[in-house]
Amino acid sequence: MQIQTDFLEEARRQAEICNACRYCEGYCSVFPALHAERAFSDGDLTQLANLCHNCRGCYYACQYTAPHEFDLNLPQALANVRQDSWEELAFPRAAGKAFQKNGVLIAIVTVIGFALLFWAARALSSAGGEGFYAVLSHNAMVAIFLPAFLFPLFSIAVSLRRYWRRVDAGPFEPAHLVKALKQAANMRNLKGGHGDGCNFEDEDRFTHARRAVHQAVMYGFLLCFASTSVATVMHYVFNMPAPYGLLSLPKLLGVSGGLLLVVGCFEMIRLKLRSDRSLGATAAFGGEMAFVGLLGFVGFSGLALYALGQTTVMPTLLAIHLGAVLAFFLLTPFSKMAHGFYRLAALTAEAGRKG
Repeated sequence: MQIQTDFLEEARRQAEICNACRYCEGYCSVFPALHAERAFSDGDLTQLANLCHNCRGCYYACQYTAPHEFDLNLPQALANVRQDSWEELAFPRAAGKAFQKNGVLIAIVTVIGFALLFWAARALSSAGGEGFYAVLSHNAMVAIFLPAFLFPLFSIAVSLRRYWRRVDAGPFEPAHLVKALKQAANMRNLKGGHGDGCNFEDEDRFTHARRAVHQAVMYGFLLCFASTSVATVMHYVFNMPAPYGLLSLPKLLGVSGGLLLVVGCFEMIRLKLRSDRSLGATAAFGGEMAFVGLLGFVGFSGLALYALGQTTVMPTLLAIHLGAVLAFFLLTPFSKMAHGFYRLAALTAEAGRKG
């Protein structure tokens, strides 16, 4: 499992120049970690790449970017290493490479394919079921989604184990994970070098927009996950099966989470389209957009299902939504969704190195 040598060598060249300059020392978690080294192994560069949130503040502040002969573009150099690390460490590896190169097509085909399968599976619907269960039985949903939920967990666990070994992170300590979770919760590394935000979309304009949309997507997803978890407890522990009323806890969590997902993903796509692609991993742009679009569509189709769940279009909407959710789960280990787990692992490893 080797990341492309060209990407590593270019990242090593730029890291050595940055280490000599140290102008960006307080910008984010990357630079204290970078300045702690004198030489950079492949594992060190992989760790630095996954600490980077691609805010691009260092690039716009740098005096050695093109047309200077050093031609520094650290955000892109680290993005290329980071992207390759996700592909090489993915399990199975071939799926990671395929999604990054053809993400949009794979996402669309997967959603449509699963939606058609769910539409055909209406024959499995339970007699006398209410709401969604009149279209597809509860047992059929569990049989389909339980493996689809467990597979990405197993796949990501294997990938993170590979990452931990690659960066030589040492023994795992729960206290270091707690510290990393606190940083991830408030998106500390997206605040910019001086806390004024980052200039991801415009060189001369510092905003917290990218940090805000990341938080909207993260907390929207967590609210939707909480909605499903609460509904599961209500069903199995308290014998309160769906459907649930609009003011029930599963609906309140799901609607609020869905709204955050849709707004956050829409804004994230807008920011990405306005940004300079040459400061990221250009080959992975399609895969990134596919992930954000798929996640936003999961939220949108869920909201549409809430709004039109009592109409004649409900069976069609249910098939489309379940197809999108199943595609999202199965593609998670190979999509940009995995970056959250890698960055959390990188922050945890960095907390361990600091002691």
